[in-house]
Parts: sequence; C-alpha cells; structure tokens
Amino acid sequence: MKATIERATLLKSLGHVQSVVERRNTIPILSNVLIEAKDDGSLRLMATDLDLQVDESVPAQVGQAGAITVSAHTFFDIVRKLPEGSQVELTAADGKMQVIAGRSRFNLSTLPRDDFPVIAEGELPTRFELPAQTLRQIIDKTRFAISSEETRYYLMGIFLHVADEKLKAAATDGHRLARVTVDKPEGADGMPDVIIPKKCVGELRKLLEEVEGTVEVSLSPTKVRFGLGNAVLTSKLIDGTFPDYNRVIPTGNDKLLKLDPKSFMEGVDRVATIASEKTRAVKIHVDRDKVTLSVTSPESGTATEELPADYGADGIEIGFNARYLMDILHEIEGETVEVHLADAAAPTLLRENDKSSALYVLMPMRV
Repeated sequence: MKATIERATLLKSLGHVQSVVERRNTIPILSNVLIEAKDDGSLRLMATDLDLQVDESVPAQVGQAGAITVSAHTFFDIVRKLPEGSQVELTAADGKMQVIAGRSRFNLSTLPRDDFPVIAEGELPTRFELPAQTLRQIIDKTRFAISSEETRYYLMGIFLHVADEKLKAAATDGHRLARVTVDKPEGADGMPDVIIPKKCVGELRKLLEEVEGTVEVSLSPTKVRFGLGNAVLTSKLIDGTFPDYNRVIPTGNDKLLKLDPKSFMEGVDRVATIASEKTRAVKIHVDRDKVTLSVTSPESGTATEELPADYGADGIEIGFNARYLMDILHEIEGETVEVHLADAAAPTLLRENDKSSALYVLMPMRV
C-alpha cells in the first residue's frame, strides 16, 4: 500500500473514526484503525468496537492500492503532532507501516486487514432522509435525559419511533423526560421502534457538526446506519423495550407559570452554589407574578433569589434537582418557558409553548 494525503484531511477524518475505539481492549485488533488505499484515489479509514462502526473515505494520491491496520490512538497522536500543511506519505510493507512527513519518519507495527471485524448490517428495510439540522436538534434536546444506569439498559439511549403521523424521539432516566416531535419523513412508514445507544448518539452528534444537507437513515429492528457525506456510522441498537413514556406526561396540570428561561436558569445556578452535592435540591415558591428560589444547606447556609414571573393561580411550593432543571432550561430557545404545575408531588411539564417541538417532564423532589 502506498498513499499520500494532506495532514489536515487525514487528521480530521482520523478524529472522526478513532473516538469510537475504546482505550482498553482485550482484543488487539479493536485498538486499530483500518487504512485502505483504493484505486479510485481515496483513502478509507474505519474503526469499530463491535457495536459501533465509523467508516470514512477521503481524497488521497494513491500510488499502490492495499490495506493495513495500525493502532488508532497512536496514529492519531502522530498525525496531530505533524507540522501543519505537511503532506503525509503512508507506505505499508512487511508487517510495518511507514509514516513520512517532512523530516519526521515513523515505523508502526501493524495487524493484517483480514483480522479486522466489520459489523454485518444485514437488511435495512426502512430508509428515509432527515435534514442534519433536525437530527442535531433531536439529539441536543433529548440526550441529557438518557439514563446511565446499567441495570435499566433499555433507558441508555434515545427512543426513536413513529406515532400519530410524526417522528418522535424520547429519552428518560426516571427523574426527567425529554421528547421531540418532528414531521414524519417520507419512507418512515412501518418503521420499527428503535433505541439508539448513548455512545452512538455521541459519535453521531460529533459527525453532524460538519454536515449541512441531509442525512440518510437506514434501519432494521437490530441495526441503524447513518450516511453523512463521506462518513457512514453503523450501530447495533439496544435490544429492549422502552417504557410507555406517554403515561408520565401530565395532561391536567392547570397552574401555568411563565418566565424568562435564561434568568430562571441563572437564578437556579446561583442559589444552587450552596446546595449539597448529594441532593442538589432547590425549593421554588410560586406566588402571584413572582418566583422565589431558595436553598438551605446544613453545612453552607441559605440562599434566596426572587424572579419576576407571570402566574395567576394559587401559590405553590415545589422542589427540584437543580442540575436536572438547568439541563431542561438550557434547551429552551425562546424568551418564555411555560411551567405547568399541579402540586408539590406531581410531575411538572415544561415547554416553550404548545406549538414547540420539544416537551419536558420533571419529577419533583421533597425539600
């Protein structure tokens, strides 16, 4: 194999694929990235952890087609430290890969291409396209609510499904729920309900940074594939049943509080400075046209802050985990957040307004 490629192009592509590789691997080949020089003048880079795989092709000058695998993190570190603007020459022969750029030379140990595992996709009957912007929005507005509790593995991802002629994405960790609803794309009819794993969501979001147009989504009940320009991300799906989250979305919360999400978030952040690490509890007292935030900590003392608000119902006092509340407020883009309250023990509904695509539910805590 022999190929020459510009450092910036190689570094960007390597950055995409190497982040899939786990730092600790019992199977040596999984620490490697597959490098394949093709006759069509492209260099293909691919990495996998057996559940998730990124495959990207970039332009290169190919002197001799061929393929080899080298340590992903070592290769990435080398390319990162090479001089900007340099041309990187890659040559593989006799079990080694030589990397030459300017005055730098590296000889890296390799493993044969034939040992490199590839995720078998099988049939992916459902295919549709989504604007990259829509996919970014779906991820940003839901992923903070993904659970990290391994005993409830079926909550460790974003639940993507079609209902009421809409494409819906939901995530919950049992304390809060985030749901985004977008128009159903053409081709999504009969789509199976799928749970996209947290790691796949993270890698997909990174790749979406540089994608403008549309993303091709292909899926089956067990696998999903995202086509993002030069890169293809393939992942296994979580084999489990996502709970019926509609049951926790309150419909009868009749106390409506409206206020500015930014000042609400900053206020919560300020008073939560003294909250104990364990509970992170903030008490919210809602009265006519004002909200009082307060935190009492046995170790640190007390903090209060008043905010102007629009509220016309009976006064109510309710407690929330400050971090969870701030995560939700961070995703509210408009100038107003609607907080639909019932009582101190009932789930609270938050959203921008009744037309917004995102909706959030937050469980209160005793304070």
